[in-house]
Amino acid sequence: MVNLILYGAASSPPVRAVLLTLRALELEHQFRQLDMQAGEHLEPEMLRKNPQHTVPMLEDGGACIWDSHAIIGYLVNKYGKSDSLYPKDPWQRAVVDQRLHFETGVLFHGIFKQLQRALFKENATEVPKDRLGELRDAYVLLEQFLAVNPYVAGSQLTIADFSIVATVSTLHLSYCPVAESKYPKLAAWLTRLSTLPFYEEDNLRGARQLAERIRSKLPKQFDKLWQKAFEDIRSGAVIN
Repeated sequence: MVNLILYGAASSPPVRAVLLTLRALELEHQFRQLDMQAGEHLEPEMLRKNPQHTVPMLEDGGACIWDSHAIIGYLVNKYGKSDSLYPKDPWQRAVVDQRLHFETGVLFHGIFKQLQRALFKENATEVPKDRLGELRDAYVLLEQFLAVNPYVAGSQLTIADFSIVATVSTLHLSYCPVAESKYPKLAAWLTRLSTLPFYEEDNLRGARQLAERIRSKLPKQFDKLWQKAFEDIRSGAVIN
């Protein structure tokens, strides 16, 4: 009997990547929401299970695994009915792995975490223009990844799509909309992923929650600049 427990916060992009994977694999699981502000991830029992006190963390029987990329690869390797989400072919897997490293190194830690730090820890009076420039550069790279294929690592849906869409959808709703006129293939990919039957519940809902929190921190002088774009994308729609 599968006994999977996922710990985390639904607004977290890495947590949402795992939720998308669990649903794609049709795996029954418990989701235990942690109040990070209250320090629930720092309680002794959680630290015993995960000394890095990060989310997401997956508990599978007596095994505890953290880091979203480690978790989603593990889930496919152990429970996947096929290897389509994480191909065993060395070259195909290398492409998926490269996209996963791109997500964690460039999109999440290099851009998203830095924007969050500026807004919530440094109390920046404006969104850093250099970070927005880096984000637009990342969008250009994603456009190139999607130049000849419908998914970021090739012709089929993989865990790389789940990882990247969790972060990109957040950046799209919060900091820099993916304009179809500038990034047509990336915009089409976002729309494609949004048609997954579990996308609304397991990704978009949490992305909207985080976007509302980010929007509340934007300085008043940016209201006119951001209001229209924010309202246009609030429903998850890609703008032109």
